[in-house]
Amino acid sequence: MGSKYKVVPFLVDILGSLKFNSALDAFSGSGVVAYTLKAMGKQVTANDFLTFAATVAMATVENPGVRLSDSDIETILGPNLDGRDFIQRTFRGLYFPDVDHEFLDSAWSHIEALNRYKRALAISALCLAAARKQPRGVFTVTDLRYDDGRRSLRAPLRDLFVEAAREYNNVVVDGGPTCSAICQDILRVEPRDFDLVYLDPPYAPPRDDNDYIKRYHFLEGLSVYWRGQTIMTATLTKKLAKRFTPFAYKRTIRDALLATFERFAASTIVLSYSTNSVPTEAEVIELLQKVKPSVDVYAVEHRYSFGTHAAAQRRQARELIFVAR
Repeated sequence: MGSKYKVVPFLVDILGSLKFNSALDAFSGSGVVAYTLKAMGKQVTANDFLTFAATVAMATVENPGVRLSDSDIETILGPNLDGRDFIQRTFRGLYFPDVDHEFLDSAWSHIEALNRYKRALAISALCLAAARKQPRGVFTVTDLRYDDGRRSLRAPLRDLFVEAAREYNNVVVDGGPTCSAICQDILRVEPRDFDLVYLDPPYAPPRDDNDYIKRYHFLEGLSVYWRGQTIMTATLTKKLAKRFTPFAYKRTIRDALLATFERFAASTIVLSYSTNSVPTEAEVIELLQKVKPSVDVYAVEHRYSFGTHAAAQRRQARELIFVAR
C-alpha cells in the first residue's frame, strides 16, 4: 500500500536534476526510493515508524554487502531449536495452515542467532513470503475470499521464504556510500545535515482510511516475533493496537506536514503526494512556502494498489511531486 515502485523512474528524473549528496527518506515504507537513492550513489538514511519496513531498509539500504549463504538458509529451514510455538498457538486457524505457522516459529528459533544484516534479510524474506501467501498481501481477512489463483496462495511458506531470501540476496549492493536504517517517529528524527529530505507520508483520504497497522499487523508482529506488541485478542484477525500518526487524519495532517517542513527547513524538500488526499495541492504549496521561497510541482499518473475490494474508488490518481528549495 503506497509503494512508489512504479513512480521511481519519474522520481529519478527529478532527483537527478538536484544537487545533493546526503538524503533522508523519512517514510521509507517498501524501501524502493531509499534503495534508488543508494543506487544513485547518495548517502541515505531510511526511516519508518513500522519495524518491518525499517527491517527491509536495513536489509537492502544499510546493508553493506552481507548476504544469506545457502547454509544459512538451510539452517533456518531446520528443526525448531527451542520448541517455541507462539505463532502456532496465537494464529491457529487464521491466515495459514498449521504447518506454515510451525515453520515461522521454527525459523525464528534460528534467526535469533544471526548477525545484524543476515537477521534483517531473513526477517524481510519471512515477511515477504507471508505477504505473498496472504490474499492481496493484507491481513484484514482470514480466508481466501480474494483468491486470484496465484500459486503463492497455496505454496508452502517455507518454499516462498527460500525464494524471497534469494531475491533479497540478489538486490544487496556491495559497498557504495555508507547508509543507515532507523525506526522512529519522523518528528523525533534529528534534522542533522541532510542535503535533501524525501517525504512520502501516509495520505489522509477524504473517506475510508490508510491504517498500515490494520493491514500489515501480522508482518509488523512477525518482524519482532510480537515482542513488545499488544495483540487485540478480541479481534477476529488478532490485530495489533493501533499506533497514532497525525498524518493519517484530516484534522491533524496539516499541522503534521507544517511541523515536518519546519523541522527540515534547512534541506531541499521533495514531497510525494496524491490528488486523492487532504490537504489540497494549493494548501500543500501554501504550507511549503512558509519555509521555502521556491516550490515546483510535477505530476504523474499513478494507479494505487491499496483497496481491498472491487468497489474501491480511490485508485486512479495523479501523483504530485513537490520540490521546495
